[in-house]
Amino acid sequence: MHSGSRLQNTGRVGSDHRFRWLLASSATANLGDGIGKVAFPLLATTLTRDPVQIAALSAVQFLPWLLFAIPAGALIDRVDRKKAMIAANTARAVVVAAVTVLVAVHAMDIWTIYVAAVLVGTAETVADSTANVLPPALVPADGLESANSRLQACEIVGQTFLGGPVGSATFALFAAFPFLLTSAGFAVAAAVLLGLAGSYRPRAETAAISIQAGFTAGARWLREHPTLLRLLAVAGLLSLVSELAQAQLVLYALEDLRLSEAAFGLFSFVGGIGGLAGAALAPRLVRRTGRRPVLIGGVLCCALGFTGMGLVRQPVLAALLFGLFAAAVVAVNVVLATARHTLVPGELLGRVLGVWRTVVWGAIPVGALLGGLCTELLGSASHTFTASGVLLLAVAGYAAFALRRHALR
Repeated sequence: MHSGSRLQNTGRVGSDHRFRWLLASSATANLGDGIGKVAFPLLATTLTRDPVQIAALSAVQFLPWLLFAIPAGALIDRVDRKKAMIAANTARAVVVAAVTVLVAVHAMDIWTIYVAAVLVGTAETVADSTANVLPPALVPADGLESANSRLQACEIVGQTFLGGPVGSATFALFAAFPFLLTSAGFAVAAAVLLGLAGSYRPRAETAAISIQAGFTAGARWLREHPTLLRLLAVAGLLSLVSELAQAQLVLYALEDLRLSEAAFGLFSFVGGIGGLAGAALAPRLVRRTGRRPVLIGGVLCCALGFTGMGLVRQPVLAALLFGLFAAAVVAVNVVLATARHTLVPGELLGRVLGVWRTVVWGAIPVGALLGGLCTELLGSASHTFTASGVLLLAVAGYAAFALRRHALR
């Protein structure tokens, strides 16, 4: 029995039809998010070039995952998940609309950027977590690999393939423009979900559980399932180590590669192509070799991509290596998401995901700050990319050792 069957779902029309509404909402939200992910750092660089302050922006964007991922996971195991996603996207639209006004009247400073990033990130913990737990209720178990690949493709297309170039190009035209588009993207994402038929509320006895008890249940379940616990360790290390470099990407592109702000978006565009390739190839690779080889090979390719980026100064080659990293990390994410969906009971998925995101996404602000310090100590973002790549090789080795006796069914 597939895990989503334990949700109260009255929308028993064709599952693929219902999944398309989630996919359309996710695509629109990710496009807005991608524009904002480029626009916020570019706005910050107009106020400071301090690598620690730039890294701090990346840290505060993901700080809510460290603080609120568990409450968000428990929340979406208690309420209608569709309504929670609509409310969260609406909140993001309102916050970014306020940012648009402040940028337009030249009233922004670095601290206001940090506050806005925290507020948007807090709403994101609910929106993104909900998008990740809904697929088992919308597609059959044998369609999860494909569904997760399509969601990953939407994320990559929106956040890098389209969002990056649009964000940088519109910022160069008018600084408030990309924030207006970001707000509109979140608003449309909320509206699209109104077309998703049915109720997606957990069972009554699950919804009555307190948030504290929900966290305890999620953590206990993870402790008792060594395979998923090891996957969580791999995902957490991958997140921490890769963020050392990713938080410095804008400085790497602008200072080490000497790219313009508009060209930075094109650089991200290549990463989007790589991410699409990873999403398209992941299900085929899994069918051919199994999930464990794809996971370990993906981490190895991440290591090769970042190590190479640290050693080259040619923009085209650096962009291709970034594309390799993007393809690999998307393939890894498809394996991890499908493993969660197949191993975790549907009524516990939100709480387990809350614990998971606390560890994995909570590692991002830590990695971002360490990356800023690393760049300051080593003298350039390129050296930070090299260091991150070498450490990712160690993560691949740990993954191979930790999962050697565990089948990822």
